[in-house]
Amino acid sequence: MLEHKVSLAIVDDHPVVIEGLQNILKNHDRITIAGSFVNGQDFLSFLKTNKVDAVLLDISLPDISGIELCMEIKKISARTAILALSNHDERSIIMKMIAQGASGYLLKNTGLNELLSCIEEAVNGNITFSAAVRDIISNPQPEDFREIVRLTKREKEILNLVALGKTTQAIADELFLSKLTVETHRKHLLQKFKVKNVAELIKIASQENLL
Repeated sequence: MLEHKVSLAIVDDHPVVIEGLQNILKNHDRITIAGSFVNGQDFLSFLKTNKVDAVLLDISLPDISGIELCMEIKKISARTAILALSNHDERSIIMKMIAQGASGYLLKNTGLNELLSCIEEAVNGNITFSAAVRDIISNPQPEDFREIVRLTKREKEILNLVALGKTTQAIADELFLSKLTVETHRKHLLQKFKVKNVAELIKIASQENLL
């Protein structure tokens, strides 16, 4: 049972999900909804000046991946418990969220009692999973522990343009770079992701929620 009133934030780019969570949690006498946000940057701004005990965090957001956002939250407020709430059921994403400081991971088919139990576990300093997630991670595979790829701002820009199918010359023109510079960045991206071609690059980047 929660020992004190918990300040809870919700970060999800689907308003209907936010509304649903607010409706099922608003009557809980130990939880206060601190705020709801449809993108990561708005929540980070809010967190800098407001106390948040726990946050329910979607993995796929329009401006930042949940994995990156998890790291940024911890930089601002190490004490905030982060509970991923997502439809993504890949073991690799689950494990990477935990590696970046999340206190737990739940799928969006989680029931109210399980959700409340996981919130309680997280704010009490424990790592927690919904039953469905425990089943997923019970047999981890080697690829689930792939090292997280760190990209510079420029590499992220070029990766997104590559994913859109733009040529090296088109990317160079759009970013006001030389063709050689773009080619160098593309080569570095292939090396960082340990892939041989653009198709593999886009596939892995998508799996890592970097697109």
